[in-house]
Amino acid sequence: MGFEDGSRITISTIAREAGVSVPTVSRVLNGRSDVAPQTRARVEELLHRYGYQRRAGRARDGAAGLVDLVFNDLDSPWAVEVIRGVEDVTHAAMVGTVVSAVHQRPEPARTWLRNLQVRATDGVILVASDVPSPVHEGLRRLGIPTVVIDPAGVPTQDVPTIGAANWTGGVAATEHLLELGHRRIGFIAGPRRLLCSRTRLDGHLAALEAAGVEPAEELIQQGDFYHESGYECAGRLLGLDKPPTAIFASSDQMAFGAYEAVRRRGLRVPDDISIVGFDDLPEARWSSPPLTTVRQPLSEMGALAARTVLRLAQGERIESMRLELATELVVRDSTKALASPPA
Repeated sequence: MGFEDGSRITISTIAREAGVSVPTVSRVLNGRSDVAPQTRARVEELLHRYGYQRRAGRARDGAAGLVDLVFNDLDSPWAVEVIRGVEDVTHAAMVGTVVSAVHQRPEPARTWLRNLQVRATDGVILVASDVPSPVHEGLRRLGIPTVVIDPAGVPTQDVPTIGAANWTGGVAATEHLLELGHRRIGFIAGPRRLLCSRTRLDGHLAALEAAGVEPAEELIQQGDFYHESGYECAGRLLGLDKPPTAIFASSDQMAFGAYEAVRRRGLRVPDDISIVGFDDLPEARWSSPPLTTVRQPLSEMGALAARTVLRLAQGERIESMRLELATELVVRDSTKALASPPA
């Protein structure tokens, strides 16, 4: 027996094709162990081959009680803040959270998709998503509710996205330094592939333009959001014949790296150079000196993503496909007014 082209694949049709009962297919979908290995393999193969799409609005008592939270990598402290926000919501909803990382290698992505299908997750939250396209295609094919936090590129119209006001944050950080008298401001950018990185740079450039300050090409350095790149980029900025009097690093981690580059040159923050970050990680208030930074509501973004994906799993309609939370400049001790214009 085969499936007719264009027909909707249901549990019943999968059961008929596999020669098993509907409850058996349901047990496989929900990851139950009381299915014979041969039967499970046959059902899983058919589910995978025909891209079975589960009904989005299924009742809670038939749900798996799981949400998958997927990062590109897990070696960043802001990931902890996102996880905290997601788990606050899923714990209250008595739903488990499965945290994983899908790197750039295609085979783990395919394996992860297959495992996802078997355990019948209620929904997926992708963070800073530049995961392989087969993941996005597979999620759509399987009909799994999906939400993206900080999409890598221009988001697709059919997937809700959660972000922060990165452009506004970039403007606020730069305006703060301009108000303190700084005109030669170094900027350490994040990865070009990420939309949030490009938007923060756009905000920085917009603030300079509004103040009539011509941006110098050598003052914009390319980082990757991590400490090492902040250290290296700040070193290059400080090594210029005419170094900046302030640095805006578009992540706190890069700002901390810049701190170290300043220290190793026998200079001090903010007496010799002001530094602003972006994120407001918990370490920002405990650094020496405490870091002036743009607060990105990471936990709140995680919580909103979790609430959104659970609503989708219940078949609810989402009012807006793009949700953006406000950023806020938090002024601490790493910035000060320029004592006198540089020579």
